[in-house]
Amino acid sequence: MAIKLPISLIFIALFFTFSNAELGLIKETKMTTYFQDYSGGPNATVIEITGQSNGLLSFTKFGAIFCTDDPITEGVEESSAQIARAQGIYVTSALDGSNTHVLISIVFINEEYKGSTLELQGTSAQFERVREVAVVGGTGKFRLARGYATFETLSYDHASHYAVIQCNITALHY
Repeated sequence: MAIKLPISLIFIALFFTFSNAELGLIKETKMTTYFQDYSGGPNATVIEITGQSNGLLSFTKFGAIFCTDDPITEGVEESSAQIARAQGIYVTSALDGSNTHVLISIVFINEEYKGSTLELQGTSAQFERVREVAVVGGTGKFRLARGYATFETLSYDHASHYAVIQCNITALHY
C-alpha cells in the first residue's frame, strides 16, 4: 500500500534536511549602554515628524511621532567610545501622553558586534524613572534574540535639550 504525503510536508522535510543554518547553543548577553539624545538644536538626534512647526517637541501630545538616530556609547560621557546607533521611531500612544510606543533598532558599529542588531519594541511609560521594553529580535551575533531592555534618564539639560539615557539589555540569542 502506498503512503501519500502532501507536497508541502515533503518541502518542509527537505528544508530541514539540507539547511545550512546552525544555531548552536543559546547564549545570554547583558550590557549597559548610554544613549546620547539631543531633542533640539542644530545637532538634534530626535525630530518630530508630525505637525510641529515651532521647533519645540511635544512628547506628551497624543499621536506625535518622532524619528531618532541617537549615538550609543559604552560610557556615560558623550566623548566615550561609540558602539552603536539607536535608530527608530517613538509614537505617543496614550491619550494622556503618559506612554510612547518604542520601535528601535540598535545597530552595532563596534568591533565585537559590528553589523549585528537588536530590535526593541514596546510601550514605555515615559514619566517613570525606569521604563522597560522587549527585545523582540536581532541579527548577526544576536540572531533570534529575545529578552528585555530598561531605560533610565540619568540627566537632562533643558537649555541644550541633551539627555543621557542608560539602557540595560538582557538578551538570549544564538
